[in-house]
Amino acid sequence: MGRALCISHLTSQILFYTFAFLVLALSPVQSAGVTRHYKFNVRLENVTRLCKTRSIPTVNGKFPGPKIVAREGDRIVVHVINHLKHNVTFHWHGVRQLQSQWADGPAYVTQCPIQSGQSYVYNFTITGQRGTLWWHAHLSWLRVHLYGPLIILPKQGVGYPFPQPYQEVPIMFGEWFNSDPETVIKQALRTGGGPNISDAYTINGLPGPLYNCSAKDTFKLNVKPSRTYLLRLINAALNTELFFSIANHSFTVVETDASYVKPISSNTLLISPGQTINILLSTHQKTPNSSFLMAASPYTTTIGTFDNTTVAAILKYTAENLPVIKPTLPGFNDTAAATKFNTKLRSLASRSYPARVPTKVDRHFFFTVGLGTSPCPKNTTCQGPNGTKFAASINNVSYVPPSIALLQAHYYRLLKGVFTVDFPGAPLIPFNYTGTPPNNTFVSHGTKVIKLRFNTSVELVMQDTSIQGVESHPLHLHGYNFFVVGQGFGNYDPNKDRARFNLIDPNERNTVSVPSGGWVAIRFLADNPGVWLMHCHLDVHLSWGLSMAWVVEDGPLPNQKLRPPPLDLPKC
Repeated sequence: MGRALCISHLTSQILFYTFAFLVLALSPVQSAGVTRHYKFNVRLENVTRLCKTRSIPTVNGKFPGPKIVAREGDRIVVHVINHLKHNVTFHWHGVRQLQSQWADGPAYVTQCPIQSGQSYVYNFTITGQRGTLWWHAHLSWLRVHLYGPLIILPKQGVGYPFPQPYQEVPIMFGEWFNSDPETVIKQALRTGGGPNISDAYTINGLPGPLYNCSAKDTFKLNVKPSRTYLLRLINAALNTELFFSIANHSFTVVETDASYVKPISSNTLLISPGQTINILLSTHQKTPNSSFLMAASPYTTTIGTFDNTTVAAILKYTAENLPVIKPTLPGFNDTAAATKFNTKLRSLASRSYPARVPTKVDRHFFFTVGLGTSPCPKNTTCQGPNGTKFAASINNVSYVPPSIALLQAHYYRLLKGVFTVDFPGAPLIPFNYTGTPPNNTFVSHGTKVIKLRFNTSVELVMQDTSIQGVESHPLHLHGYNFFVVGQGFGNYDPNKDRARFNLIDPNERNTVSVPSGGWVAIRFLADNPGVWLMHCHLDVHLSWGLSMAWVVEDGPLPNQKLRPPPLDLPKC
């Protein structure tokens, strides 16, 4: 009742034009799309990798999980039944969730978790998007096993802005732990130290031939000569950015995060957790006398331990067992190679697919992004730096998950004791962000948000810090795409750096990496009301608190307002 639109305050003329606008804006999408139903039975399944059998969470017994395929304008309905002992939620990574904000999925942000033995139906429409996205669990570290592709094809009769491929193949990068990842992160949070690293990376759930006891667990892509293949790359790895290359083959990048880009020819790319990249692979004209590894290895500048191994799949032109050629990948800390790739990306910015970059900025924000520490509790021994506990923060605020969903608190105006709207728009205490770290590295803790008026244009600069070492941080913004208008190294200088921003054809993404020892600037228009999480997609940093949320207020029109929650929304 409190959310009902009070039409007595509107003139008949406003009602007429509002109705006309809604008919024109919404009817084509609703009439063109179809409803696609999926059922997710979340249950344990015995899976063997590296000669180690574990009982892992799966969707419908599959690892990775099932592929969701839809067209732009389609409605997707996913019925989730949780058979695990763990609570669970699912996030549809990159879907804007226009008018379906309750379906976004992060636990204690847009919903409370689906409890053991319970079910929930996610219901949303794909509006104005097409390309490669993905879905994954969004609670603790459950996404290490619970993930799959979400492929959005163009509307019927609409082609790609590049040559039609002969075949389309999802390539999902992941991580495999011989131990239980939930136990790994719980132990790390208890001791304050860094978590144990994974035992292997995977391609489509398989570690491949470069690991011990893994030759039979190798993804093989069988191809024909003189054909073009569209590889839909998805980095679902838990904690690692990855370089990727195919031996003796180059490829053309045509899309990032479900947004078309100007074609880029390359033989190596970088893909961060949360990101997707579509590439066109043109095979050799004649059948070669060898097969070729498609390989991925880590990119990191962390001072901590990490999984420094290489995952591989095999590109085969023939069923014969032929010699296999390996690609050359950059070194694990090759920031120059990472930067070279990322800075080449440009939006297609065509008439059909324009780059709607905000040129006027209503609000400017400056976020420091990085690690820190928390004091060790009394009478406890901690394994973090100098006897402390590892932490992570944005503007020195380490995120504390609330006990009910932020979106519920916002909708019902139950803010007291749930969250506050005083998240700092800039560091409270400026320092030399990429120079010598300050002596005090303790973070503050809280559930703080920034509130934005509907249709506010935002410019956000995210700055890495040297506290506990410079490091690249892939930041994901829920509910939005944004434009990467600038990036650089060292401390951001608005007086000189803003003048070099690209406002013509910047890369459009939903996940961007803050350069190691540098900064990145993004712009977006806050045209999607609700509560939207923004966080590091390295899950160890997310667990340590590298997260915050934006609250976007309602707009004036009915389709610009947050709808009531579904009746079956899980209870906390």
